[in-house]
Amino acid sequence: MNAHETLADLAQHLGADAVGWAPAAVPHAAVDEYARWLVAGRHAGMNYLERQLPARSDPATRLEGVGSVLVLGVSHAFAEPPKPDGGIRVGRVARYAWTPDYHDQLQPLLTRLEAEAAALGIRARGYVDHGPVMERLYAAGGFLGWRGKSGMMVSTRLGAFVTLAVLLTDLPLEGDTAAHPDRCGRCFRCVAACPTHAIGDDRAIDARRCVSYLTIEHRGPVPHDLRPGMGEWLFGCDVCSEVCPWSAHAGPLAQLLKPDPNLAHPDLSRFFGISERAFERAFAGTAFLRPRRKGMARNALTVLGNTRHSLGWPLLLAGTTDPAWEVREAAAWALGRWDECTHLTPLLDDPHEIVRATAHAALMS
Repeated sequence: MNAHETLADLAQHLGADAVGWAPAAVPHAAVDEYARWLVAGRHAGMNYLERQLPARSDPATRLEGVGSVLVLGVSHAFAEPPKPDGGIRVGRVARYAWTPDYHDQLQPLLTRLEAEAAALGIRARGYVDHGPVMERLYAAGGFLGWRGKSGMMVSTRLGAFVTLAVLLTDLPLEGDTAAHPDRCGRCFRCVAACPTHAIGDDRAIDARRCVSYLTIEHRGPVPHDLRPGMGEWLFGCDVCSEVCPWSAHAGPLAQLLKPDPNLAHPDLSRFFGISERAFERAFAGTAFLRPRRKGMARNALTVLGNTRHSLGWPLLLAGTTDPAWEVREAAAWALGRWDECTHLTPLLDDPHEIVRATAHAALMS
């Protein structure tokens, strides 16, 4: 068994659902396409992507002498866990966040692969989508799948619910390689189903309109015209992956990652009446830390404004006195959706001008 086979077999033994080897070189066409996406501003407020372009273009900046990449696909196609009793459990969470932060769960796997590579005299460095690496390009090159019309990596075996990790190595690539063929055909379900029309006709997402970006990375108030499209999404969005026919025909469900019912169906009240520090302790090791407490509270109020779920009424009131102005602004918008003018009145004198403006607009609508 050669080094390529040894590392691939170990990755599968450790829990990867799919593995493949890809060439490390990034084609100029892929770099140009990515650069055009950035120039168009479709990365929204993720300015770090601009800074990372040189590194993404040349993986040798991450590992000198890199020759081939071991790509790992890990399914997060979980069966939905039962909703826990008690609390205000309204809204939806993207499936990858149903489990404790996958970065923390997959890093030990990569560390083990790095150690095995070192024992074989191979230099290697692993990434779980947090480094400047083009994982989806490598996944296609490693024959794990292809970039679907949604921009997501899609696999005939695992569907669209796939988390990617890569191991850069200085091993030369063996044999000829070819990218996975496109299996989308004439299907446009993901494009048609996107609730905020964020998917372009070039298989790329405009983050400025994407529900996942708006609920996780975006800071401050979400643009009012996009809030109805957020629907029930509290954190992330799975619509394009859910409607993909390949997801419906996916093979075995996730084996390595396991869902937590309290992350799949969180109690919204836990985002209110606590400090940011207390929130960080309560949700340590979860993806909810990314938008922070005030982001999750903002999202919760947006969901309640869209659903008008009766259980959420106490949170709308709590939101009007929240220490974060972004949360008070979301409460003003949600109260307007509920036609609760009486409780909007105090927000007309809020210290923050954007809160006052939203409260006034809500009263006038």
